[in-house]
Amino acid sequence: MSSKRTPKQQEPALLSRVDADAKRKLRARENPSGGVWFGLGMMGLVGWSVSVPTLLGVAVGMWLDRNHPSGRSWTLALLVAGLCVGCFNAWHWVTKEANAIKEEHEHVD
Repeated sequence: MSSKRTPKQQEPALLSRVDADAKRKLRARENPSGGVWFGLGMMGLVGWSVSVPTLLGVAVGMWLDRNHPSGRSWTLALLVAGLCVGCFNAWHWVTKEANAIKEEHEHVD
Protein backbone atom coordinates (compact mmCIF):
# COMPACT_ATOMS: atom_id res chain seq x y z
CA MET A 1 0.00 0.00 0.00
CA SER A 2 1.89 2.96 -1.26
CA SER A 3 0.99 6.48 -0.12
CA LYS A 4 2.32 7.99 -3.34
CA ARG A 5 -0.21 9.78 -5.46
CA THR A 6 -0.48 9.17 -9.15
CA PRO A 7 0.06 12.04 -11.58
CA LYS A 8 -3.70 12.22 -12.15
CA GLN A 9 -4.27 12.70 -8.41
CA GLN A 10 -1.60 15.42 -8.21
CA GLU A 11 -3.09 17.52 -11.01
CA PRO A 12 -5.88 19.26 -9.02
CA ALA A 13 -3.50 20.25 -6.22
CA LEU A 14 -0.92 21.51 -8.68
CA LEU A 15 -3.51 23.43 -10.68
CA SER A 16 -4.92 25.13 -7.60
CA ARG A 17 -1.41 26.12 -6.45
CA VAL A 18 -0.53 27.51 -9.88
CA ASP A 19 -3.86 29.37 -9.98
CA ALA A 20 -3.26 30.89 -6.53
CA ASP A 21 0.28 31.95 -7.51
CA ALA A 22 -0.98 33.54 -10.73
CA LYS A 23 -3.69 35.48 -8.87
CA ARG A 24 -1.15 36.66 -6.28
CA LYS A 25 1.24 37.87 -8.99
CA LEU A 26 -1.54 39.72 -10.81
CA ARG A 27 -2.59 41.47 -7.60
CA ALA A 28 1.03 42.35 -6.86
CA ARG A 29 1.31 44.01 -10.26
CA GLU A 30 -1.88 45.98 -9.69
CA ASN A 31 -0.93 47.06 -6.14
CA PRO A 32 2.84 47.34 -5.87
CA SER A 33 4.03 47.44 -2.27
CA GLY A 34 7.04 49.60 -3.01
CA GLY A 35 9.68 46.94 -2.44
CA VAL A 36 12.87 48.52 -1.12
CA TRP A 37 11.27 51.91 -0.51
CA PHE A 38 8.53 50.29 1.57
CA GLY A 39 11.15 48.54 3.70
CA LEU A 40 13.16 51.73 4.18
CA GLY A 41 10.01 53.62 5.07
CA MET A 42 9.08 51.01 7.66
CA MET A 43 12.58 51.20 9.16
CA GLY A 44 12.23 54.97 9.35
CA LEU A 45 8.84 54.67 11.00
CA VAL A 46 10.21 52.27 13.61
CA GLY A 47 13.24 54.48 14.20
CA TRP A 48 11.24 57.66 14.68
CA SER A 49 8.61 55.96 16.82
CA VAL A 50 11.34 54.84 19.24
CA SER A 51 13.62 57.89 19.15
CA VAL A 52 11.01 60.67 19.56
CA PRO A 53 9.51 59.42 22.87
CA THR A 54 13.00 58.62 24.16
CA LEU A 55 14.31 62.11 23.40
CA LEU A 56 11.18 63.72 24.83
CA GLY A 57 11.69 61.71 28.03
CA VAL A 58 15.30 62.88 28.25
CA ALA A 59 14.34 66.51 27.65
CA VAL A 60 11.60 66.47 30.30
CA GLY A 61 13.92 64.62 32.70
CA MET A 62 16.70 67.18 32.25
CA TRP A 63 14.24 70.01 32.83
CA LEU A 64 12.96 68.32 36.02
CA ASP A 65 16.52 67.68 37.27
CA ARG A 66 17.44 71.32 36.67
CA ASN A 67 14.31 72.90 38.15
CA HIS A 68 13.39 70.36 40.86
CA PRO A 69 16.58 68.69 42.05
CA SER A 70 16.17 65.53 44.10
CA GLY A 71 18.17 62.46 45.02
CA ARG A 72 16.92 60.64 41.95
CA SER A 73 17.79 61.22 38.32
CA TRP A 74 14.65 62.13 36.44
CA THR A 75 16.62 62.10 33.21
CA LEU A 76 17.52 58.43 33.56
CA ALA A 77 14.03 57.43 34.72
CA LEU A 78 12.26 59.26 31.90
CA LEU A 79 14.80 58.01 29.34
CA VAL A 80 13.83 54.43 30.24
CA ALA A 81 10.13 55.34 30.27
CA GLY A 82 10.41 57.02 26.86
CA LEU A 83 12.30 54.05 25.48
CA CYS A 84 9.59 51.67 26.72
CA VAL A 85 6.84 53.82 25.20
CA GLY A 86 8.78 54.04 21.93
CA CYS A 87 9.34 50.28 21.74
CA PHE A 88 5.65 49.65 22.42
CA ASN A 89 4.77 52.16 19.71
CA ALA A 90 7.12 50.48 17.20
CA TRP A 91 5.72 47.06 18.12
CA HIS A 92 2.22 48.39 17.47
CA TRP A 93 3.10 49.65 13.97
CA VAL A 94 5.01 46.51 12.99
CA THR A 95 2.20 44.26 14.24
CA LYS A 96 -0.38 46.33 12.36
CA GLU A 97 1.62 46.04 9.12
CA ALA A 98 2.23 42.31 9.63
CA ASN A 99 -1.51 41.74 10.12
CA ALA A 100 -2.27 43.66 6.92
CA ILE A 101 0.21 41.52 4.99
CA LYS A 102 -1.20 38.34 6.55
CA GLU A 103 -4.76 39.33 5.61
CA GLU A 104 -3.63 40.05 2.06
CA HIS A 105 -2.05 36.60 1.74
CA GLU A 106 -5.13 34.92 3.20
CA HIS A 107 -7.29 36.83 0.73
CA VAL A 108 -5.26 35.41 -2.17
CA ASP A 109 -5.56 31.81 -1.00
